[in-house]
Amino acid sequence: MLRQLFMNGIITGSIYALVAASFALIYQTTRFFHFAHGGIYTAGAYFAYMLSVPFGLPKAAAVAIAVIAGAGMGVFCDYAVYRPLRKRRASAMALLLASLGVLVVLQNTISMFFGDDLKTMRSRHVAEGISILGANITMVQLGILGATSVAFFALWLVLYRTSLGLQVRAVANDAELARIAGTSPDKTITWVFAIGSALAAGAAILISFDTDLTPNMGFQALLMGMIAAIVGGIGSLWGTVLGAFFLGLVRQLAVWKLPGQWQDAIVFLVLITFLLFRPNGFLGGGRRPRSF
Repeated sequence: MLRQLFMNGIITGSIYALVAASFALIYQTTRFFHFAHGGIYTAGAYFAYMLSVPFGLPKAAAVAIAVIAGAGMGVFCDYAVYRPLRKRRASAMALLLASLGVLVVLQNTISMFFGDDLKTMRSRHVAEGISILGANITMVQLGILGATSVAFFALWLVLYRTSLGLQVRAVANDAELARIAGTSPDKTITWVFAIGSALAAGAAILISFDTDLTPNMGFQALLMGMIAAIVGGIGSLWGTVLGAFFLGLVRQLAVWKLPGQWQDAIVFLVLITFLLFRPNGFLGGGRRPRSF
């Protein structure tokens, strides 16, 4: 039982980590909470569903197109909403409220086109899982772990082995100094929205192969990603990954002794504990959030 819960926590944490890392990437570069991230997360899953189920495209093609569409939605949000506000030197609160508005629009648009009933991309054939260290895991869950590992490795390569990654880290550290050095913060932020939104859409698509889709699924994922980022250290990209796995394990292990409805309560208890006793999280820096 304990080994199975631990394995479930790793799988859950891998999805939380992808959402948290993509959210933290955007936050570190723009310095505001991009709540519309949850709407893009949901839209990515529903776009993959639309292409693979009603339209009948192969799932691999549907996933690839949906991830690209998610990246495009993130770029559109930046161009249409956030960049005009940044040019007017809008406050972080104004950007946050704008992002909430985008989230509401996206959720209601999805609900209007697809309805509020559950949708599924799961196969009708239930395959027997395999045993790893005494815990059962399905091939879909193995695929989730493999895909998230590849996504994290690709993100690491982009951030630490490319000129784009250097520009992203420069803008995240100090946008004005980056501008003086010849880097365009607006172009860099656009790339960040594309990468972060693609990761969020990918995370939603991965989990949709294991669970059902609902128009509000993005809010729950965004909430867990934000809490993971705070627990791990909002100023540390890799701290958010550690926080996400910790959160996934805590959430699963909580049902070992407590009823299932206590999962969310335990998560918020963890959040409150960190805010009180370690507000910078596992790997957070000092008062000023460090960049990656």
